[in-house]
Parts: sequence; structure tokens; C-alpha cells
Amino acid sequence: MKKVLITGFEPFGGASINPALEAVKKLDGVELDGGVIVTCEVPVTRFEALKAISAAVETHQPSYVITVGQAAGRNAITPERVAINIDDFRIPDNGGNQPIDEPIYEEGPAAYFSTLPIKAITHKLQESGIPCQVSNTAGTFVCNHVFYGIQHFLRDTDIGHGFIHIPLLPEQAAATDQPSMSLEIIVEGLRLAAQATIDNKKDISVGAGQIC
Repeated sequence: MKKVLITGFEPFGGASINPALEAVKKLDGVELDGGVIVTCEVPVTRFEALKAISAAVETHQPSYVITVGQAAGRNAITPERVAINIDDFRIPDNGGNQPIDEPIYEEGPAAYFSTLPIKAITHKLQESGIPCQVSNTAGTFVCNHVFYGIQHFLRDTDIGHGFIHIPLLPEQAAATDQPSMSLEIIVEGLRLAAQATIDNKKDISVGAGQIC
């Protein structure tokens, strides 16, 4: 039975909730066809985040890793195509770090592509009526840092990994004009993403995708 490790960030930026962490709490131990989901809570600090996820990989020995974070302003679940080798934080992380135009790894490549089947994930969610689109930017905050850093960590393994952004929860967006998605739909979307990952070979082909 294959394990899919799904990670979710703690709240940050003064918020009291993060949909990624709330979803992870509901996904831990969920059985899939041919696999099971294991989970990990991740601090929103550039160095500790990578340590937490790499430790979870060592503990669980998963076949795949899906790292998850919130993306305010998006109205769909968005599997990310590419991580870039840059930290350029618009706000401090939870440890007070705010790097500007710093490489994540000095000797690392400019970018890493996802090794998850992002097109298959997108298709499976869309078939189920869940808004989902491929994204070509993971930003330059801790989400991108984790996406790039874990790809670098797993570069000599056969463990597939990629990052998925999710919308805000309704309670987060209630006082704004930003889009949102219910926790129930987010949880189901991530479950389907994990199932699609097990069911399909990796797909890092370059094709049409748009940012929500």
C-alpha cells in the first residue's frame, strides 16, 4: 500500500486559521484505492518548514508528497507546475524572517518542476465538479520555499512531490471581496488529488495552464 504524505501550514500573517492545516487534520489516515494518506503540520518559517517535512518523509517513507498552502485571491484548487530558486517574502514569516531576493540554495538550479501528475489531478477534480486549474507560479513566500526545498531534498529519490495551492475558507473571506471554498470541498479535492497521484504516472509536460 502506497503512502501519500500531505502537509499543511499553520496560520500566519496574524490569521487564526489556515485552510491547509484544517484540511490536513481531516485527511490523516484516510484510505485510498491502493494507498493511505499520512499528514504533517508545517511551521511557516523558511528553515523549520523544510526540517519538519523532511523529518516526516524519513518517518513515513511515502511514495508521494503533496505540500499544500493557501493562496488568497484564487477561486480554484491549483496544482503548481514549477518552483523557483528565490526567497522574496512580502511579509515576515512566523519566525520574523523576511529575505529579499535570496536564493533558497546557492548552488541549486534555477527551478524544479513538479513530479506529480498535475494534469491528471486537474482533470480528476474538474470531472468531480471541483474548480481546479494548473498554476505556473507558486509565489516567492514560504510556499515556494517549501516546493523548491523539498524537490531539492528528494532530487535523488523516486518519491514524487509537488505543491498545491487552495483558496481561502469562507470565514477568512467573509469581510473581503476575495473568493473562497468550503473546507469540505477542499478536503475532497485533496483526497482526489492523492488518488490521482497514485493512479497516474508523473506528468511534468509543459502545456496550457492558467492562474486563477
